[in-house]
Amino acid sequence: MVMETFPVGLLQCNCTILGDTERGEAIVIDPGDEITRIHQKLTASALTLKQILITHAHIDHIGGALKLKQLTGAPILLNANDLPLLRMMSMQAGWLHVETPETETPDGSLDEGMVVGLERYPAQVIHTPGHTQGSVCLHFASMQTLVAGDTLFAGSIGRTDLPGGDGHQILGSIHSKLLMLPEETVVIAGHGAPTTIGKEKASNPFLC
Repeated sequence: MVMETFPVGLLQCNCTILGDTERGEAIVIDPGDEITRIHQKLTASALTLKQILITHAHIDHIGGALKLKQLTGAPILLNANDLPLLRMMSMQAGWLHVETPETETPDGSLDEGMVVGLERYPAQVIHTPGHTQGSVCLHFASMQTLVAGDTLFAGSIGRTDLPGGDGHQILGSIHSKLLMLPEETVVIAGHGAPTTIGKEKASNPFLC
């Protein structure tokens, strides 16, 4: 198995590659930028990309998804509630003063309870609106890992002051869906260092 998380792009979004080296298959979560680098990692490990999974439609998480699809043929999956944000990509690029990335309608929606990922390393989709209306987390129960996007961070939570954000809603999502997971679950956040559910339950000032 290959599992590597590394920051990409201007805002240092955490991109994750999960690969089954025995079967030569992989998924990529949140390829926001640096697609040549991501593709080279897949090629170096002889992995065929099966899915491109997007936790939410902010430019730093989805900006490179279409380019990666064009290189690999892998489908892009994004919760349909974030389609309005996807259509605002030029506005999002303007916030950062960067070139607008090319996008297209995703190939499918990441809906609550859906199972995605690889056959031997599946993940359940947890819909966690609040940072955006289509924000999702991916729970790899067999790996005791949660890829949380920008919903939950080490010592913090996702911002809610951008279009689609809702402070009450994000707290509800975290308390009702994420803090119910086993405390030893490792949380890979959308930015910054990993943490665990137990640590955030005990010390995250936004959740006390």
